[in-house]
Amino acid sequence: MAENTVKDLAEAVKRPVERLLEQMKQAGLHHTQADQPVSEQDKEKLLSFLKRNSKAADEPAKITMTRKVTQQLKTDGRKSVNVEVRKKRTFVKKADVEAVAAQQANVEAEEQARLAAEQQALQEAEAAAEAKRQEVEAKRREAEAEAARQLEAEEAARRQKQEQDRTQEAAPLDAEAAQKAEAEKERRKQEEKRRAEQARKARANPVVIDVEDDVKEEVLDADVRVAKVDDKPKSKPGNRKSAGGRKTGTKREDDFDDRRLSRRGSKDDKRKGGRRAPTSGRQHGFEKPTAPIKREVLIPESITVADLADRMAIKGSEVVKVMFKMGAMATINQVIDQDTATIVVEELGHIPKLQKENAIETEVLENISYDGQSITRAPVVTVMGHVDHGKTSLLDYIRRAKVADAEAGGITQHIGAYHVETEGGNMVTFLDTPGHAAFTAMRARGAKATDVVILVVAADDGVMPQTIEAVEHAKAAGVPLVVAVNKIDKETADPERIRNELSQYGVISEEWGGDTPFVHVSAKKGMGVDELLEAVLLQSEMLELTAVPEAPGKGVVVESRLDKGRGPVATVLVQNGTLKKGDIVLAGLNYGRVRALIDENGKQTDQAGPSIPVEILGLDGTPEAGDEFTVVQDEKKAREVALFRQGKYREVKLARQQKAKLENVFSQMEHGKTASVNIILKSDVRGSVEAIIGALKDLETDEVKVNVVYSGVGGITETDANLALASEAILLGFNVRADASAKALVEREGLDLRYYSIIYELIEQVKQAMVGKLAPEFREDIVGIAEVRDVFRSPKLGQIAGCMVVEGTVYRNKKIRVLRDNVVIYEGELESLRRFKDDASEVRNGMECGIGVKNYNDVRVGDKIEVFDKVKVERSL
Repeated sequence: MAENTVKDLAEAVKRPVERLLEQMKQAGLHHTQADQPVSEQDKEKLLSFLKRNSKAADEPAKITMTRKVTQQLKTDGRKSVNVEVRKKRTFVKKADVEAVAAQQANVEAEEQARLAAEQQALQEAEAAAEAKRQEVEAKRREAEAEAARQLEAEEAARRQKQEQDRTQEAAPLDAEAAQKAEAEKERRKQEEKRRAEQARKARANPVVIDVEDDVKEEVLDADVRVAKVDDKPKSKPGNRKSAGGRKTGTKREDDFDDRRLSRRGSKDDKRKGGRRAPTSGRQHGFEKPTAPIKREVLIPESITVADLADRMAIKGSEVVKVMFKMGAMATINQVIDQDTATIVVEELGHIPKLQKENAIETEVLENISYDGQSITRAPVVTVMGHVDHGKTSLLDYIRRAKVADAEAGGITQHIGAYHVETEGGNMVTFLDTPGHAAFTAMRARGAKATDVVILVVAADDGVMPQTIEAVEHAKAAGVPLVVAVNKIDKETADPERIRNELSQYGVISEEWGGDTPFVHVSAKKGMGVDELLEAVLLQSEMLELTAVPEAPGKGVVVESRLDKGRGPVATVLVQNGTLKKGDIVLAGLNYGRVRALIDENGKQTDQAGPSIPVEILGLDGTPEAGDEFTVVQDEKKAREVALFRQGKYREVKLARQQKAKLENVFSQMEHGKTASVNIILKSDVRGSVEAIIGALKDLETDEVKVNVVYSGVGGITETDANLALASEAILLGFNVRADASAKALVEREGLDLRYYSIIYELIEQVKQAMVGKLAPEFREDIVGIAEVRDVFRSPKLGQIAGCMVVEGTVYRNKKIRVLRDNVVIYEGELESLRRFKDDASEVRNGMECGIGVKNYNDVRVGDKIEVFDKVKVERSL
C-alpha cells in the first residue's frame, strides 16, 4: 500500500500545505516538501502534538448541528414533489452560560451604583445652588429695605424743610392769610393722598385709554405714557410671560419708576423742539400733516418698481396697485421704462424729473476742472511709410543720437513710446505704433493720439503702395505731414521724382507752393535729422498745442496687455494735466486705482506730465487702443460710469455695423445734404482699378456722390478693414480676396465685404446703393369728387354733408380737400362716410352718401369734397 504524501494529508484535513508543513515542523517532524511521504507514526505524532497544544479557549463556545431530511409528496396522484426539511440545533456549554450571566449581573450592578452616585451629586449641587440663591435674595431684599429706609428718611427731611419754609413765609401774614395758608396746606395734603391712592390703584390695574391714530396711553403715577396698540388680551401683572415662554413675575415698581423718570426728560426735550405739542391731561402729542407732500422724483432710463416706491417714500404695493388700475401688470421687482414710471409718479401726485441717458457719465466728466495756467506741450509724432524705406533706421538713429545725450528720457521697446530732447531744449514724443492698423484703430474710436506724421519715402525707390496708404490715413485723420526723403546719400537718389509722385496724391512740397515740408535725410549717416525735428516742431507751433499741468490727468490709451505677474498693463499717453500714482483712472470700459507708474526707462515714477508716455497698473481690465482715459475723484462714480459704458457698448457696436451696409444706405440719408457712398476698392491689376473708379464717377449726380476712400492693387488686408471701419465704407474686392486677419476683423465688426469678378455686376450693385440715397418723390392722384347737395345737423356726429359722388370713388381712409369755387379752403380727413344708416368704406360714382369732415364744421351747399392719394415714385439714375 502506497504511503500518503504531505499534499494528500493537507487535502484530507482541508488545510493549506504551507500551514501543515509548519505544524509538522513544530511537532518535530522533518518534512519540508509537499511530495514527501507521511507514515502512520508521523500522523500519530502530529495528532498528539495538536492535542497537547490545543486549549479550552480555542474551542468553540457553541456547536451548531444541522440535519436535512428529504421527503416526497404526491399531488393528485400524478406528480411527486421533493420536500427538504432542515433542522438546526445549537449546544452551549453550561459553564459559559453561567459566566456570561454573572458578568452581565456585575455590569448592571455597577451601572446602578453609578446612577445613584450621579443622582446624589446632582441633588447636592441643586441644594447648594438653592442655598446660594436664597442668600443672594436675602441680601437683595436687605439692600432694597435699606434703600427704602433711606428714601423715606430723605422724604421726611424734605417735607420737614418744606414745612419750615412755609412756616417762616407765613409768619408775617395776617390772620386771613394764615387761614388761607392753612387751607392750602390741607388741600395739598389731600391732593398728595389722592395721588398716592391713584398710583396704588394704577399699579394694581393699569388704566388703558384709547386716543387718536390707534395709540393707547397707560396712566401711571399721573404721567402720560404712549404705547402701541396691542390686539392681544393683557395678561395679569403677576403672571406675565416673556418671549421665551417662561414667567417673569411681577414688574418691579422701582425699576419702572427709574425708566419712567429717565424717559421724562427726553420727552420734554422733544416737545420743546416742536415735534410734539405740549400735552395736558390725556391729549397725545402727534400732529397729522395738514397737506399732502409733493416730492421731486428723479427717474432714470429704467427703474424697478421697488426703487420707484422708495424715491416716492411709499409702499411698493401702492405702486403695484396704481399700475394695476392703469392696466399694467407688474411685480415689485419688475423693471419699467422711463415713460411708464413718469405716468405712475404723476398719478400719485408727485413731480417727475427725467434723468438723461448719459447723465451719470456727464455728471462725472463735467465736474472735472481743467482750469489753470496753460503751457506749450510737446508734439506727438508717428513715423509711417513703405517697407524697407528706412523707418526703423531713422527711429534707431534718433534714439541713439538724442535719447542717449538727453538728461531725461530713455528707450524702451515694450512701452511703445518714448520722448527725445532737441538741441534747443524742446521735446518731441514718438509713438512706436505697429503700423497703420493701430493708427486707424485709434481714429475709428474717435481718439486722436498723433499730432504730426513723418512720412518716410526712399529717394531711390519712389512712392509705393504703403506710402499711398499712409497718405490716405493721414488725410483722413486730418494730421499734418512732414515728408522725410530718406537714403539721400545714395547715387541713385532722385528727390524730384518723390515730389512729382506725391503731388499726384495731393501732397505738395513747400518749394512748389504747397504746405508740406520735404526734408532730405540719411538714417545711416544722420544727415538732416536735426532739420527733420525742427520741421516737426514748426508744424507743432502752427498747431498751438497747449496743456495745463496742474489739472487732473487726461489722455489716450496707446496699447494694453495682460501680464502674468502684474495683471492688466496699459500704455497711456498723457495729453493734458498730470497723472499721479494713486489716482482713480476711468479708461473706456475699465477703471481702477493706479498702483504703479512705470516710465520709458522701466523705472517706477510718481507722476507723468503732458505728452509723457507711461505704463499704469491697477485697472480691472485691458482697455482698447484709442480709448480715452480720465482721472476722476470718486471710485464709486468711476465704477458706475464703467458699467454704464459696458451696457451701451453692444448698442453702439450694432449701430456701427448697420451704417456700412448696402441695404441700409437709404436710412443714412440726411435731408438737405448731398449723400455719399464710401467705398474701399481693391483689385488684381491697376487697369481694373482705374476703369472701375471711372465707371463709378459717371454714376454721380447732384444728390448722390461716390467717395472712393482708398483704392489699390492686391488682396484685402487688415489695414483696409480698419480703414473701412473708421470711414464707414463698403469693402469691394475685384478678383481678389481678404486674408485671414482681415476676415476675422470683418466678421467681428460686421463690415460689408463683397467680392466681384464681373465689372458690370459691381457697377450695378453700387448703382442700387446710390438709388437708395436719392430722395423719394411723391405724386398726388385724385381718386374721387363728391358735390355737397345739402347739410344736416346731427346731435352725435355734428355737421353732416349730404353729397353726390360725381367723379371716381370716395374712400373713407384717404386724405380730402374741401373746394369752394375751385379754391381749396380746407385739407384733412373724413370723420364718417355713410350710405343711408350704414357705415361705408367707399362710395362709387353716381351714388349718394353722407360725409362728415373731421375738425371742420363750415361745409356749405355747392362745395366739392376732393379725395386724393399720394403715390411714391421710384427714382433711377
